[in-house]
Amino acid sequence: MRHLEFDGRYAEDILRGKKRATVRLGRKPNLKEGDTVLIHAGGYALGKAVIERVESKTVGELTDEDAFLDGFSSREELIRALKEHYKYVNDNSPAHVIVFRLIEKFDRPVMSSDYAYEGNLPVEIAEKALKYLDLPEEDRKLIELFLRTGSLRKAAYRLGGLNKRYLIREALRRAYEELKKKGIMGPKL
Repeated sequence: MRHLEFDGRYAEDILRGKKRATVRLGRKPNLKEGDTVLIHAGGYALGKAVIERVESKTVGELTDEDAFLDGFSSREELIRALKEHYKYVNDNSPAHVIVFRLIEKFDRPVMSSDYAYEGNLPVEIAEKALKYLDLPEEDRKLIELFLRTGSLRKAAYRLGGLNKRYLIREALRRAYEELKKKGIMGPKL
């Protein structure tokens, strides 16, 4: 599943349906009508959306309608926002209007990083791995540390620093693959 990521300030507008599009500059996004995407804002996955339209034009061709769909009151306000997000913006800059429809709002925002395991939460993977798998000793210790501390970040600091998160992520990934092979877990996306 593809992802559309937004600045956290747009989260409420997306959830309320005020923001139903995004204008992205640069090369054309790898999205097409009918694609289902995860919507992220401020580091949280908010829900799922379906892509209704992807239209390519230049910044100079953007309209008030494009701005309204993107949650802005005018084309001028949209262009001011684009200038905040992109280093170089002029009338000839390639722009892509991605119109989406939110089809599922998550009951609670989920950390974007939690979607690394096909929609399964790392805590669920860890608990099931300890219960159902004969884990290698090192993986068992890492997963137990993760559960004891309650987060990847805290567990990584106990291992020597934030750069050690990859050790826990890899242990969780290996455990998840084993749980899938045994039919205990599978994709939720």
